[in-house]
Amino acid sequence: MFVEVPTAASARGASEPRPPRRGPSMRRHLVPLAYLAPAAVLLVLWIYKPLAETVGLSFYRWNMIPTTPKVPAGLDNYATVLALPELHRALWNTVVYIAAFMVFSLVLPVVIALLSNQVTGRAKTFYQALIFVPFLVTPVASSAIWRWLFAPESGTVPRVAATLGFQMGDVFRDPNTALIGVVVVVGWQMLGFGVLVVSAGMAGINPDYAAAASLDGASRATITRRIVLPLLSPTLVFLALMTILLGAQWAYPVVDILTQGGPSGSTTNIYYLLYEFGFRNFDAGLSAAAGTLFFLGFGLVALVFVRVSDRLSFYDN
Repeated sequence: MFVEVPTAASARGASEPRPPRRGPSMRRHLVPLAYLAPAAVLLVLWIYKPLAETVGLSFYRWNMIPTTPKVPAGLDNYATVLALPELHRALWNTVVYIAAFMVFSLVLPVVIALLSNQVTGRAKTFYQALIFVPFLVTPVASSAIWRWLFAPESGTVPRVAATLGFQMGDVFRDPNTALIGVVVVVGWQMLGFGVLVVSAGMAGINPDYAAAASLDGASRATITRRIVLPLLSPTLVFLALMTILLGAQWAYPVVDILTQGGPSGSTTNIYYLLYEFGFRNFDAGLSAAAGTLFFLGFGLVALVFVRVSDRLSFYDN
C-alpha cells in the first residue's frame, strides 16, 4: 500500500485559488457593446460632432463661403447676440409659444382622453385615431392647407366669417392675430400626440383602484381627481418636458411657411432666429453663438426638470 506524500508545490497549489478565466466574462461585456456600437456611432456623428463644431464656430466670424477664411472673434459673437433686441423678442415669443402649447399637449389631451374612455367598442378607437391623424400630416403640407383656408380673398374661413357678418382680414399678416394663428395650427397637430400618450398612460392605470373607490361611494369626479390624475402625473410630466424642449422647434416650419417670422417679428421664435442669422444674414458665427446659448439654456431647464420630476410624479408602487 502506497501513501502519496504531498510536496510543497502540490500543497501550495491546493491552497491557492486558480485565477478566473476572463474569456467568457469579457465576452459577456463585449456583446452588449457590439449591439450599442451602431447607435453610438450615429449619435456621435449626428449629434456630438455637429455640436462640437457649432461651439467652435461660435468663436469665429464667417460668411459661410468656403473660400472665405474664418476670422477669430473671441466672445464678440456672444456679446452681440445678447445685445440684440431681436433676441429678446424671440425669447418672449418662445415663452408664449410654450405656454400656449401646454393647453394642446396637456389640458385638452386629458379632457379628450377622459371623454373617450366613456365610449366603448370600436367607436373609441375611431375617435382616438381621428384626433391622431393631424399629427401624421407633415407641417409643411398642413401649413400650406391652412394658408389656403385663411387666404383673405378666396379662403374658405374668411368667406364663412363674412357671411356671418365678421371680417377677418389677413390673419397671418396681422401682428395682433399672427401668433395666435401659428399657435392654433401647431396645437392642432400636437393634440393627437398628446391624446395618444395620455390614453396610453391611462391604460396603464390599474382599474381596481377606481372599482374599489366606487364601492366606497366615490363619484366619478372624485375618482378622476384623487386617483386618475395623480397616477397620470408621470405621463403629464413627460409631456410637459417634451413641450418645453420641442415646442418652439415644432413651430419652426409653420412659422417659415405662414409668416416668415413677421409681421414685424411678432411670430419669430429662437429657432427661426437662428435660421435668419445663418441663412439670411450669412453670419455663421453669430448663429452658432446663439445656438450654443440656446443649447445651454434648454439643457439647464431639462436638468432642473428632471431633478424635480420625481417630486411632481406619483407612482402606485
